[in-house]
Amino acid sequence: MSEQPAIGGRTPLPVEVTAGEEYWWCACGRSKNQPFCDGSHEGTGFEPMQFVAPESKRVFFCTCKRTKTMPLCDGSHKELPASDS
Repeated sequence: MSEQPAIGGRTPLPVEVTAGEEYWWCACGRSKNQPFCDGSHEGTGFEPMQFVAPESKRVFFCTCKRTKTMPLCDGSHKELPASDS
């Protein structure tokens, strides 16, 4: 798939995760419930990504959808072009 996902945000979102719990990360960027999936990917070719927390701690989920360490932030949002707004 060559289509880029929408930019769901320009900063990572900190989330306190619980060991063994599963979280469904929005990969399309369209969710109104960032960083998590709300079903907005339907018909886009994107699918949410399951994340199972290996331990209870704070993690930073990517919202720009350009990270190379999906679903967690790797700082890729710093390389986004300036927004038009």
